[in-house]
Amino acid sequence: MKLGFSALTLTAALVLAPTAWGHDYKLGDLTIDHPWARASVGANGAAYMIISTSGNMPDQLVAAASPVAGKAELHTHIVEGDVMRMRPITAIEVNVGEPAVLKPGGLHVMLIGLKAPLKEGETFPLTLTFQKAGSVTVNVAVQSDRAGRSEHMGEHKH
Repeated sequence: MKLGFSALTLTAALVLAPTAWGHDYKLGDLTIDHPWARASVGANGAAYMIISTSGNMPDQLVAAASPVAGKAELHTHIVEGDVMRMRPITAIEVNVGEPAVLKPGGLHVMLIGLKAPLKEGETFPLTLTFQKAGSVTVNVAVQSDRAGRSEHMGEHKH
């Protein structure tokens, strides 16, 4: 079968779309939207995303892993006096009707012991494990560090 230019273009777009956009992932009733990380310069980094459920039962993100780091932990920020500190937590709740928003200055996946700096424009795999839904691997898009890096580049104490 001979494909015309437009059919070939459409086929290429459909094949490349998940890599180019790669911002939505499904795992059962869960949706993981726009996983991203800031470009890094140090030994640690962080991944962010929005996780929601379309089901009628909550779930929990209980673990994360990536080949780009020695270890991945679930973290939150807490304020102690006048200092904001990151702390590991055992799970991130994904409640019905209330998405879990992982963002700078809040919940996040901490990437400890990066094997190489995270560079703008690159992607890396991150496996997320949920208590009920199981595991899914997402591609995390590395974005510019110009948006600010204070949350993960040494200004806050663990």
